[in-house]
Amino acid sequence: MPIDAAKALAAEPRTGEITWDRRDVQLYHLGIGAGVPATDPDELRYTLESRLHVLPSFATVAGSGSPGVISGLSMPGVDVDLARVLHGGQRLEIHRPLPPAGRATATGRIAGVYDKGKAAVLVMRTEVGDQDGPLWTNDAQIFVRGEGGWGGDRGPSARLDPPAGEPDKVVERAVREDQALLYRLSGDYNPLHADPEFAKLAGFDRPILHGLCTYGITLKAVVDTLLDGDVTRVRAYTTRFAGVVFPGETLRIRMWRGEGESEVRVAVSAVERDDAPVLADTIVEHS
Repeated sequence: MPIDAAKALAAEPRTGEITWDRRDVQLYHLGIGAGVPATDPDELRYTLESRLHVLPSFATVAGSGSPGVISGLSMPGVDVDLARVLHGGQRLEIHRPLPPAGRATATGRIAGVYDKGKAAVLVMRTEVGDQDGPLWTNDAQIFVRGEGGWGGDRGPSARLDPPAGEPDKVVERAVREDQALLYRLSGDYNPLHADPEFAKLAGFDRPILHGLCTYGITLKAVVDTLLDGDVTRVRAYTTRFAGVVFPGETLRIRMWRGEGESEVRVAVSAVERDDAPVLADTIVEHS
């Protein structure tokens, strides 16, 4: 069997050093649509080095060579066809605010292998810390179609009951035609997001936006709309990738304040495709 759950879970973690600077943070922010309008003081927090605040989702690209989804597919016990792989979900836990420049150690390992019947799910966990202690923990959920059915643990369900009532806020965010080309400069050079011929081979009419770009756009909308623009209030951010986004589309982001004012429930859809779901089961935990 291409996935040996016991071997994957027992494999030694992979550790490497990562670094980032203000330019990396600014480029990431531009890649998720920051800077519009360019002179808006609220946007300058994301684009001007003298005022720079780091959106926590930058952690998904920091260092750009840190252990992640692709490295998880080359771990011992894992031998799968990339054409069968989907990025199913993401959870980010922030231990303290991200500095605009830093050097840290990233340790990656397979934290879970689950049997969903017609698919396997791998949880690739990356823990990052510097000399002052932990910075963030990043869990990428990787679906591998056709690799389930060995009778293993099904794992936890990521599905949540839909939020009750009308959303507290609804905003729309336009995705630029060149958004994926900008975002890929932060380290994800998968041709699926740039090359029309490759996209067709993968079953799409044209290149699609990176799921983690939509992830960042959404977190920025929540921070700017419900968290007073304060990036340090974000404690954790979880989502399930429910559909694709094409550059040039518009995202409709619905937000519900949770009980106790400590979380925001979010649902994201593509306006031009009759509100086709894009992100689901999405929660931003905050102070």
